[in-house]
Amino acid sequence: MAEDARAQVAELDFARVTPEEFAKIVKGLTRRQIAEIAEGELRTRVLKEVFGRMGRQFRPEAAGSVRALIRWKITGESEVVYETTLDDGTCTVREGRTEAEPRLTLIMDDAEFLKLVSGNGNPVTMFLTRKLKAVGDLSLASGLNRYFDIPKA
Repeated sequence: MAEDARAQVAELDFARVTPEEFAKIVKGLTRRQIAEIAEGELRTRVLKEVFGRMGRQFRPEAAGSVRALIRWKITGESEVVYETTLDDGTCTVREGRTEAEPRLTLIMDDAEFLKLVSGNGNPVTMFLTRKLKAVGDLSLASGLNRYFDIPKA
């Protein structure tokens, strides 16, 4: 079954898959299947696609004049870092860590990350069960879901 899930995701044409369709795929995966997907080049491809869509799913009217650097640390076979900068109605995403001090750092494994960004995970529950670690401005963390169109599976 895990190989089938890996093959299904590997064959996806992300340019044609809507966030809602991706959310349904993630919803149907077990933690073990996500772990299988989160290896090698497929992991890199999935993370690049998810973070690449973040700017398009940003809701500037909801974020208003928020200014913040959010660092995402995705743990798994190796740690991958992305940074999201919200600045007065704009959202930029970059791979890698800068020297700037983040207002918020979010740390989670691949499975929790995919559940979170696909609308299949409750961030409060994830935080309380320590599957998601938030360091810094927790009020910013609690409002992040308002700033982005999070798909519903």
